[in-house]
Amino acid sequence: MKTKKSFLWLAFLILATIWILVRHNQQGGYYSVKGLVFGTVYKITYQHDGDLKPEIEAELKRFDQSLSPFNDSSVVSRVNRNEELVTDSFFQKCFNRSMEISHETKGAFDITVAPLANAWGFGFKKGAFPDSLMIDSLLQITGYEKVKMDNGKVIKQDPRTMLSCSAVAKGYSVDVIAQLLDRKGIKNYMVDIGGEVVVKGKNPSKGLWRIGINKPIDDSLAVNQDLQTILEITDLGLATSGNYRNYYYKDGKKYAHTIDPRTGYPVQHNILSSTVIAKDCMTADALATAFMVMGLEEAEAFCKADTTIDAYFIYSGENGEFKTFYTEGMKKYIATP
Repeated sequence: MKTKKSFLWLAFLILATIWILVRHNQQGGYYSVKGLVFGTVYKITYQHDGDLKPEIEAELKRFDQSLSPFNDSSVVSRVNRNEELVTDSFFQKCFNRSMEISHETKGAFDITVAPLANAWGFGFKKGAFPDSLMIDSLLQITGYEKVKMDNGKVIKQDPRTMLSCSAVAKGYSVDVIAQLLDRKGIKNYMVDIGGEVVVKGKNPSKGLWRIGINKPIDDSLAVNQDLQTILEITDLGLATSGNYRNYYYKDGKKYAHTIDPRTGYPVQHNILSSTVIAKDCMTADALATAFMVMGLEEAEAFCKADTTIDAYFIYSGENGEFKTFYTEGMKKYIATP
């Protein structure tokens, strides 16, 4: 009798354990890994049965070795030094897509802006405050038409031309990690690198992924977390660009990090924040920057002509109040209070 009771108790424990494990797999099984990369924070949440942080960080290190202008041995740094080399696949994909978007935006997005960004103190080299003569001189070596790719090699019209993929590389890195998770067969995840995001499937609560858009309050220390709105999305890339975190004042005037490659000067438009949803994060990242350069009217017109993207703009009204404009397609993503 005692043996029978022990057997029943053991069977109950086994069944209870199996039930708990099944429930865990049904409701949970989500991992969240965090770290620092490219001078910002990343957070990746995914449903899987193992810790992928070592593989994720190895992939990010490979990416950094290709596209980081702060890494002296990276491919882009070597290109900027005019070294003879065949670029890697990361660089080539980034370069080719950047050229496409430069053409689509008529130069509002341009990875050859590097010398101008450096001159204004927002690049990978810190320059002195430039005068108009310096700007005119730098514009002579700026322009996406002045570079091309030939069999994996970058061909420059002028050796002084330099590239910076900073306005697109973070978004591209998000796509790269999303593709890593796809190769693992992972169906539910969120990849967030410095606020640029790709989401797929469901969140741990079995719902859509919720992404907040910050109010564009001047905040160089990035401590403000006040939200303008929340979006509910999945199977998309999202990126935000703004002039409220990377800026400085000189002689009472604000200079923000978004440089218009066509004029050589920091933009002075009323758009404070540009959020773009696209099929991939690299496209969203590049267009979010381009819209900051264009200004509200030109950005609105671009969005109306391109039905593959959606956008949410926060801009300054006549009295300094926050106003918003968003595409018709964005409405379905805005969470109801």
